[in-house]
This record gives sequence, structure tokens and C-alpha cells, in this order.
Amino acid sequence: MELTADQLAALTGGTVEGDGNVKVSTFAKIEEGVPGALSFLANPKYTHYIYDTDSSIVLVRRDFEPERPVKATLLRVDDPYATVAHLLEMVEQMQKKDLRVVEQPSFVSEGVEIPDDAYIGAFAYIGKGVTLGKGVKIYPQVYIGDDCTIGEGTILYAGAKVYKECKIGDRCIIHSGAVIGADGFGFAPVDGHYEKIPQLGNVVIGNDVEIGANTTVDRAVMGSTVVEDGVKLDNLIQVAHNCHVGHDTVMAAQVGLAGSGKIGANCMIGGQVGIVGHLQIADGTNIGAQSGVNRATKPGERIMGSPAVDMMEYAKGLVYLKRLGSLYETVKRLEKEVKNLQNK
Repeated sequence: MELTADQLAALTGGTVEGDGNVKVSTFAKIEEGVPGALSFLANPKYTHYIYDTDSSIVLVRRDFEPERPVKATLLRVDDPYATVAHLLEMVEQMQKKDLRVVEQPSFVSEGVEIPDDAYIGAFAYIGKGVTLGKGVKIYPQVYIGDDCTIGEGTILYAGAKVYKECKIGDRCIIHSGAVIGADGFGFAPVDGHYEKIPQLGNVVIGNDVEIGANTTVDRAVMGSTVVEDGVKLDNLIQVAHNCHVGHDTVMAAQVGLAGSGKIGANCMIGGQVGIVGHLQIADGTNIGAQSGVNRATKPGERIMGSPAVDMMEYAKGLVYLKRLGSLYETVKRLEKEVKNLQNK
């Protein structure tokens, strides 16, 4: 599909600067631009690429001021990153196949109603008492246990597993290898060994949630492990039993939440962050990558490090750490001078 700069401006509410008739039919990163491609400039670190990119059109902020001529046509918008995301979503929707079939072999328990517009892939298993919403897409080798609920328009990609009695809301995306509702890590020490604590709760996932490949959300001991509306979880994340993740929180890969943690709404959690159990992470908390969090936070707090501290304090600590070598040499020199003075 080809679109001109003028057509893109009409779609995005942008303003064209340059040739409005130039056409694009693909997307490219600004540093890898080719003729006929649409790129975007959102991060100032990439500004130098705009002067040499071969992309035909580049999305920029409305207030962008080039320092020298740009050969590409500029499309000025409020937010280039959000705009390109919207355009990519439009293209994806146009490319999607309208799957409406129950492939064989697959197993659907007696009494489960399959909506007319649903897709059930080969080798999928759907247990007793499962409720499927309109437009669900269940890809091959998905397992859905007894008495689960899968909301309207939700997609479970190949190999995803949903254990019994779990509930997934509308328009969710569960990627391959994700496991929803496995037992939490609950064991009681008894006479030198460990006895398993039955995990009798479930997992409740809200609407518009995306869960990455090989991420696990464990069922609760009692009650529910909850992931609220709009949460986005990257690949390889562990959400332990009885955790509660507030709406529109995002987590990067390899985050680990220990049991009964309460994560607020609109939090941003970087990759490889570990959060100890039973903590309250307040709304709007921002946690830098590879942090170890062992305390509760205040709303809007920005922390980093292990143990995590205020980001500014962490940055100062790094500066001091880099100076330790020269400080050590200075102390050694001063000790030698003091010793020489004492010997006189």
C-alpha cells in the first residue's frame, strides 16, 4: 500500500514540509532509511541521521528546527513516536487474516460455546466450563484449563497455557510460552524438609493487557493474583502469587516480583528489577534497570540501584565510585608523607 505525504498528513493531523506528493510504502529506522520508506525522529540522539537519511518522509515534532537542509519531506506532528505507533497499528490491522475456523485436530470440551467469529488452532485444548468471548483467537497448542474465562477479542498465541479458573479480560494479547495460573512458590518447612502449600486461588487479568513470551503469572494461595487494565509485561517476567499490578503499569524483561507485592498504577519498571515480597510500590514509581527494591516507595518516586535509592543519589554515588581509585592513591601518598614527617 502506498500513501503520499499529503495523505499521511490527513491521517495524522500533521503538516507537510516539502513534497506532498512523495510516496511511501514501508517503514524504516531513520539510520537505515531507504527511498519509499517512512521514518521518524523522536530521540534527540538520532537527530544527526535526518540530514543523510534516504527515507522519503520523516515524522518530526512540530517545533523541530533543522540546522541544515534536509532532503526528505518532513511531516510535522505533535508526537512522532505515538504517530508512527498508530500508523503501524493501522497497517497491522489491514494485514491480519480474518480467521474464523476450528482446526482439527483440536479438543473442545462438551458444552463450551465457540463464537462464530472465533479461531481455534490445531492441537489446542479447551477444558470444561470455559467461556470464550467474541472474536477470540486461540492459536495452535494453546491449553485453557477448566472454568477459565477468555474475553472478547483476546489473542492467545501458540503454546500459551492458562490453568484452571483463571480469567482474562477483553482485547488481551498473551504471547507464546506464557503461563497464566501455575502454582506459586509456596512451601512450608517441616522437620527438615518442605511441604507444598496448596495454591487454591486464581489469576484475574483485566482488559487490554499484553503479556510477553515465556512470562509467568502465578495463581494465588487464596483469592486472586491481579493484573489490572492496560498493563504491559515484557518477555521473561515472573509475577508471583497474590501480587497485584495496578493499571497501565509497564515492566521490561526479566523483572521478578516476589509474593504478595502490590505494584501501583502507571509505574515504569526497567529490565532485571527484583522486588521483594509484601512491598507497596506506589502509583507512578519509576524503577531503573537492574535495581533491587527492598522498601516501599512514595508516589512518583524515581529509584535505582541495589538496594534501590533515589536516582539522583544513585548518580552521585556512581561519580564517587569512579573516583575511588584516585582517592586511594591520594591516601597512600598522604600516609607516606605523614610517615616521613614522623621519622624526621
